[in-house]
Amino acid sequence: MSAARASADWPAGGDGAAILDAVLIVDDHPVVRRGFRHLAEDAGVRAVHEAADVVSGYRTFHRHRPGLVVTDLGFRDQGLSGLSLIRRVRALEPATRILAFSMHDDPVIVARAIEGGAHGFVLKDTAVTRFHEALAAVSAGHSYLPHEVATKIAMLNAGLLDSPLARLTAREVQVLSLLGAGKSNEAIADSLSMSHRSVSAIVSGMKQKLGAGSLADLLRIALSRDGRPV
Repeated sequence: MSAARASADWPAGGDGAAILDAVLIVDDHPVVRRGFRHLAEDAGVRAVHEAADVVSGYRTFHRHRPGLVVTDLGFRDQGLSGLSLIRRVRALEPATRILAFSMHDDPVIVARAIEGGAHGFVLKDTAVTRFHEALAAVSAGHSYLPHEVATKIAMLNAGLLDSPLARLTAREVQVLSLLGAGKSNEAIADSLSMSHRSVSAIVSGMKQKLGAGSLADLLRIALSRDGRPV
């Protein structure tokens, strides 16, 4: 989301008023957090809290208990994903409204976020006006999914899309196999002649694709075929 400002049309009363007292934005890109802060402040939100990762995001939520959380689903070089944050927030405060966003519209990722407790989803590069629509809907107690994303999820549920594992790239399969064999990111990087950062990015992407909330979840998936690495 850019830092451009948009006029506010969020709910002015009822549940919306309570929610708009405080909002938490969790994303590891400062420009995204700054853009959302502008949008929220223009809407009259009294307190906009920020966090750059899942751990600090949960701590900030625990401290301030905002009624609305907006979180990215993928974080660089971390063992936890936005899915973990969503589940933890809903476990602590079930009434909290949550809007998730990501650079990818993979239906598996989005479906996992909704199943985990998110009330809406938008792409990170969506237009400010559409992002604003999503915020208005979620803060008012409704759900929000872009039509094209909802269609993909429906197709996935109907078995019309490939399984998550089948959609992994060849490189992702290599990395997942080595993870299942007990290799560390550093060892995988050496084995495949890649940088550590590249391996971390691949692992983060696979966690999103496969709905893994942590590295441990990803390892369980890697070992899920008859107890052997995929």
